[in-house]
Amino acid sequence: MRLRPSTLGAAVLCVALLGSGCARFDEAQSEPFTTAPEIAMEPSSKPKPPPPLPGRPFPKECPAPNVMQGCLDSTSGLIMGSDSKTALVAERQTGAVKEISLSAEPKVKVVIPVDAAGDGGLMDIVLSPTYSQDRLMFAYVSTPTDNRVIRIADGDVPKPILTGIPKGPTGNMGALVFTSPTTLMVLTGDAGNPAQAGDPGSLAGKLLRIEQPTTVNQAPPTTALSGIGSAGGLCVDGADGSLYVTDRTPTGDRLQRITKDSTVSTVWSWPDKPGIAGCAAQEGTVLVNLVNTKQTVAVRLAPDTGAVTGDPEVLRQDEHGHVWALQFSPDGNVWGATVNKTVGDAAQLDDVVFPLFPSGGFPRANDDKM
Repeated sequence: MRLRPSTLGAAVLCVALLGSGCARFDEAQSEPFTTAPEIAMEPSSKPKPPPPLPGRPFPKECPAPNVMQGCLDSTSGLIMGSDSKTALVAERQTGAVKEISLSAEPKVKVVIPVDAAGDGGLMDIVLSPTYSQDRLMFAYVSTPTDNRVIRIADGDVPKPILTGIPKGPTGNMGALVFTSPTTLMVLTGDAGNPAQAGDPGSLAGKLLRIEQPTTVNQAPPTTALSGIGSAGGLCVDGADGSLYVTDRTPTGDRLQRITKDSTVSTVWSWPDKPGIAGCAAQEGTVLVNLVNTKQTVAVRLAPDTGAVTGDPEVLRQDEHGHVWALQFSPDGNVWGATVNKTVGDAAQLDDVVFPLFPSGGFPRANDDKM
C-alpha cells in the first residue's frame, strides 16, 4: 500500500527540476570564441587582458540525483527557505552554514569556530522569528570547554547567549526551536553522564527555556524537562502547539510530547535503540528519523486524545542512507539532511539535502491508503 499525497496546500515538487539540479555535464571545453577582425591600431605596450574563462553552465557538478544539494560534509541543522527551493544547512564538523539551492552552487554564509571532537561541533541552527527585520540566527555549538548557544548577526562575530552547558566525550548533541516570538527552547545532551540529566544544578540533559534571548544581561534559563539522554531533535505541531522531543537513553530511544499546558508524556519508545534523531510534526502526525536503521517513520496521534493510533509507519527505508534533520518547506513537503560521512557509508552515499516526498506532500493522519 502507498500513501496518497497530502492536500494541505502542498505543491508538487517537480522531479525533473530536482533531477536537472544535480546532473553532470561533460566537461569538454568549447572551441575558442573569436570576434570579427578589427581595424589596426597603434602598437601599445599595455599587455592584452587574458581571455575570459569559459562559463560553467548549471546543472551542478555534484552527481546527486533528486536532491537539492549533494557533496556536503556531514550535516546537522536545516532551515528551509520561503520559496521551498532554497535552504540553509549546517555542517557539524566544519562549522559551516551553507546557502543551497535547486538552481545554484552552494555559498558559505558563515563559518563558526567549533570543537567537533566526539559528537560535538555545530549541532543546530535556527532563525530569529523576526529574521527579515533583525537578520539574527542562533546556533548550538561545542567549544573546547563547553557546549553553548550563540547568536550570529549578519557580518558580525558570534556572541554567546547561554554558556557552561557541560561537554563530554559523547552526549553533546543538542537542538533549538522557537515556540513563540520570544521563547527559545534548547535541548541539551547529558554529556555522557546520565546522572547530570537528573541534577537540577546542571544544564546537561535538559530541555531549557530562554526568554527574550539577548547577548546582554540574559535572564537565566528555566528547565522545562529533565532526564534527557543523548539529545535528538525538537519540533512543534503548529495545529495545537505541542512540542515534541526526541532523545536516546540507556534503556531505549523515545519520543516525548509537551502540550501547551505543560503536560509531559512519552508518545513512543524504541527499546532496540534505532538511533532517533530529528523530527517534524503537523496535525497529529510526527515524522521521526531513525539514523541507525536508515528509516523515517510516522507516528500518528488521535486529534481528540493525543493517543497513538498504531505502530509507527515506515515512510523511508535506506534511501539516501542515514538522515538526521527533518524540516517542512512552505509548499508542504518535508526535507531531510544526511549524516553518512560521520555515521557510515561515506564511500557509497554522499551527504545531501533531499525531499522526502519527491512526487507530493506530507501525508496527513487521515489520508487514505491505497
